[in-house]
Amino acid sequence: MTIKYPHIYVRLVGEDGNAFAIMGRVTEALHYKGVDKAERDLFLKECMSGDYDNLLRTCTQWVTCDADPDG
Repeated sequence: MTIKYPHIYVRLVGEDGNAFAIMGRVTEALHYKGVDKAERDLFLKECMSGDYDNLLRTCTQWVTCDADPDG
C-alpha cells in the first residue's frame, strides 16, 4: 500500500472515534501541510463513500496514522 501523503502524521488511536471527528482531524492536517481544497474535498468524498471501515481505510491510504514521526 502506498500512502498518498506519508509525511503527514495523524493520531487516531486513543482519540475520538466519531467519524466526523476523524475526517476533521485528517482534513485539518492536510490543510496545515498545504494540500489544496480540491484534494481535501476528494479525501472527504472518498471517506463518505462507504462505511466506518472505509473511512479508516481511506485515512490510512492518505496519511500516516498512529506512527511516531520521530522514530
